[in-house]
Amino acid sequence: MNAQTETLLQDGPAGRLEVAIDRPAGASRGVAVIAHPHPLHAGTMSNKVVQTLARACVQADWVAVRFNFRGVGRSEGLYDEGRGELDDLLAVIAAQAPDGPLCLAGFSFGAFVTSHAAARVHATRDLQRLVLVGTAASRFAVADVAAELHGRTLVIHGEQDDTVPLAAVLDWARPQVLPVLVVPGGGHFFHGQLPLLRDLVSRHVRT
Repeated sequence: MNAQTETLLQDGPAGRLEVAIDRPAGASRGVAVIAHPHPLHAGTMSNKVVQTLARACVQADWVAVRFNFRGVGRSEGLYDEGRGELDDLLAVIAAQAPDGPLCLAGFSFGAFVTSHAAARVHATRDLQRLVLVGTAASRFAVADVAAELHGRTLVIHGEQDDTVPLAAVLDWARPQVLPVLVVPGGGHFFHGQLPLLRDLVSRHVRT
């Protein structure tokens, strides 16, 4: 993301995982772990939306940790339809954010995986913020967000998303009475609206 980005390889369930870490200039609030879009559709930790989420977190004084799911970039292993990818995300949390305040964020397929990670860890971790962007609710079984996390959760979706229809996300959110922030005119990748996305996420993870 910038010249100060640290890159490393850590152990994962299917081999090594490629990780990128960006740190705020001063003291951090905690660690934000960010998950990328679908591995079989060019999704990587360098995706523009994922980088925007990282910038938003760093701007709000979180350490931002991005990583490549198994089979992407220098990460070893093969695509596993979300099951192994959840294990990858949990492994990154365990290694890069073993304790202290935690923020989880994901985009598209990454939001689906992140929803399941949040369901898995929220009872035992200080999960302060959850950010789900372009949540792939039309394509995968996204986990419900625990009621006690609703006030800490930001769900953002583009009004004109033609990859994941807004209606699918509303159908997922409606039974939970979970608010969805709709970006007027926004597409799946928020072309031309990434600064707005960054500011919305930064404000949420800062407050």
